[in-house]
Amino acid sequence: MRHLKVLLFDSDPANGSGDSLLSTLDSANPQRRLEARSISVSASDEWKTSQDKVFDGFTPDIIFLVLVPDVRMRIHQIFSALRDKAPGVPVMAIIEQGEFLEMIELLKIGFADFITTPLRAIDIVPRVWRLLEQSPREDRLTQALKEKLGLQQTIGESPAFIEEIKKIPLVAKCDANVLVLGETGTGKELCARAIHYLSPRSERPFVPVNCGAVPVELMENELFGHQRGAFTNAFTSEFGLIHESDGGTLFLDEIDCLPLLAQVKLLRFIQEKEYRPLGSRKTCKANVRIIAAANVDLEQAVKDGKLRQDLYYRLNIVPLTLPPLRERRDDILKLANHFLVRYATEFDREVTTLSAEAGQLLTLYDWPGNIRELQHVIERGVVLCNGKSILATDIILPRTAEAAVGESFREVKNRIVGQFEKTYILKLLQAAEGNITRAAQLAHKNRRAFWQLMRKHQINVQPLK
Repeated sequence: MRHLKVLLFDSDPANGSGDSLLSTLDSANPQRRLEARSISVSASDEWKTSQDKVFDGFTPDIIFLVLVPDVRMRIHQIFSALRDKAPGVPVMAIIEQGEFLEMIELLKIGFADFITTPLRAIDIVPRVWRLLEQSPREDRLTQALKEKLGLQQTIGESPAFIEEIKKIPLVAKCDANVLVLGETGTGKELCARAIHYLSPRSERPFVPVNCGAVPVELMENELFGHQRGAFTNAFTSEFGLIHESDGGTLFLDEIDCLPLLAQVKLLRFIQEKEYRPLGSRKTCKANVRIIAAANVDLEQAVKDGKLRQDLYYRLNIVPLTLPPLRERRDDILKLANHFLVRYATEFDREVTTLSAEAGQLLTLYDWPGNIRELQHVIERGVVLCNGKSILATDIILPRTAEAAVGESFREVKNRIVGQFEKTYILKLLQAAEGNITRAAQLAHKNRRAFWQLMRKHQINVQPLK
């Protein structure tokens, strides 16, 4: 029988959170005797003397730190001292429900996870065992490979995008519920998969479900399963997606489309980690991390009665917001070239580049369908391309693909190129603040040729100055 060695740094002993934690761990596994030591951490430096004595001859398996506002001001100093005394030992924070940025800051510092009060065994025990099962000194090369596998398809360098993506490895190593927000096609499922495959749950299933694609009357059955005879034609018992994702991650896309009755049952499952299949009197348990996503304003959905407020708060522990493609235009060509290589290989085409005109056309478009729309446009471009370079005429966008039935190929081509030219020239003039000579230089054209294009499209430069 191996002891579980726990070290508790308690900055608020009177609150009782520390005692509650140790009592929960002691009763969680009777075959594994708890050996615990505690230190009272105050705003002064007196605790450092006690810390030296506690670590003398005692190597903890896990360290807990109960945080209050006074101690949070010195959290970097305290964590650094713990790292010096017990390198590689996971440290968990116990905090009141706080701001998202505060939780992310804890993970950035190096905390393995955090638990919010009030403490419940169902939240504490699975997280502790998972941390203990992990190797405390994971090989750096192995970790680098895991990060590459988890994030290999998250392409982009825009600050807004990077700010969210760099949180993924931090969020992955904790076990809190995550809410991914963003317009359709921004890569919410890709983000969820990265979180899963960079997490300790990576060996277990990642199960995605689109709540808007499942008929309302079947949603409960899809999630929780059913017993034989639960309804007409239920000739056999079937497991639901929660059972299928046990030990892993359940990704609920379009969470605002989940029926209200299913929301009630999902809320109970999140709180208690237990559920009942349809028609069953038996309570089942499952250890599942929930990642939810939506492309609408969920606070408005709560006001409209489409989403339960208590469920929203349970899901919104760690929010990630993915910016639309129109707010990260510098990434458009990087993504386009990524898809070009992919589909050229898949379709065995000798397409290697995007022409400058095609690139400008892509960059100036607003992409209401975001990355998914760009992906489909490049896929079509690879199919339609007759040479080694995708031309502007190979790019079919909704605003340029409205040809009447009677239009010839030449007429459609002239119209598309004309629209591109006008938009391109206006953008250059705006960048040059109405200076025609400067705009011509940006276009790599002489001033006379550029002026003729302006006359052709009846562009007035005065409002741009």
